[in-house]
Amino acid sequence: MPLPAGRGELSTALVDALLGAPGEATLPAGRPLREADPYGDDLQLGLYLCYELHYQGFAGVDDGWEWNPDLLRLRQALEQRFLAALRADATKHDEVATALEGLLVESGDGAGVSHYLRDEGEPWQLREYIAQRSLYQLKEADPHVWVIPRLRGEAKAAMAAVEYDEFGAGRGERVHAELFADLMAGLGLDPTYNDYLDAASAQMLAVVNLMSLLGLHRALRGALVGHFATVEITSSPSSDRLAQALRRMGAEEAVAFFYTEHVEADAVHEQVVRHGVVDGLLRDEPGLAPDVAFGVDATVFLEDRLESQLLGAWRDGRSSLRIPL
Repeated sequence: MPLPAGRGELSTALVDALLGAPGEATLPAGRPLREADPYGDDLQLGLYLCYELHYQGFAGVDDGWEWNPDLLRLRQALEQRFLAALRADATKHDEVATALEGLLVESGDGAGVSHYLRDEGEPWQLREYIAQRSLYQLKEADPHVWVIPRLRGEAKAAMAAVEYDEFGAGRGERVHAELFADLMAGLGLDPTYNDYLDAASAQMLAVVNLMSLLGLHRALRGALVGHFATVEITSSPSSDRLAQALRRMGAEEAVAFFYTEHVEADAVHEQVVRHGVVDGLLRDEPGLAPDVAFGVDATVFLEDRLESQLLGAWRDGRSSLRIPL
């Protein structure tokens, strides 16, 4: 896709720079970096642009930008602000067991996005949710692959087993990102990779940026495992509710298949990740336990912010997107 429009002084300057040649363009520095909200549109889009160069890139952007030293220094400055804010705001647990236990018990108030969409959501709200999540789901499992070379023994084998399922178990049409693209097409949305980047909220960008941040840094491998465990543990019940939402709104089973597939698959993955990946990693490197717990906490914190943004907009009768569908 082409580069998106900037959302502030920092990201606009970065977009302009990426259109030029590496080493010749002027990158943002100074005050825009110091003053950018770590969770805001400007910084989060800037980070997303930096990270996307490690995925599929942008039309018209020289591939030489991916490892350009000046851009890496800018990315590091953005990451440090984001990570410092997360460590200050999201950290709740010191122990992995207590962090994971909180994921195994669902809140009884039924106040989450999947509950809302199942029980009272309207089709336009479901389509908005799918459009927002497409930034994540169309690269589903990609950043988690980066941790495999950093694991050993049982943890590596278990992680590879789960990823094999995520990538379709050898069948291209069953790759989970492809299944999500099919879901989007079935709802009349454009399944093109990153097509809704301009429309997505800062809260959605932060959710995606977290997994890229944790995946790209070996030092954060424990937090990446905590992030992955959180995704797999919470996926099955929420996928079931979203499948019910689609059926209530008249969608065919083929359209709901992405979620019905995850109900069963992620129930199995939960056990493999908890006992194979997490336990295996901590047997090899027990000192990473606080990092694993942080990965859980940071994931929950950012997903909760996204839920609040979505539900706040919908209950006010507003679009949750920067550019309504």
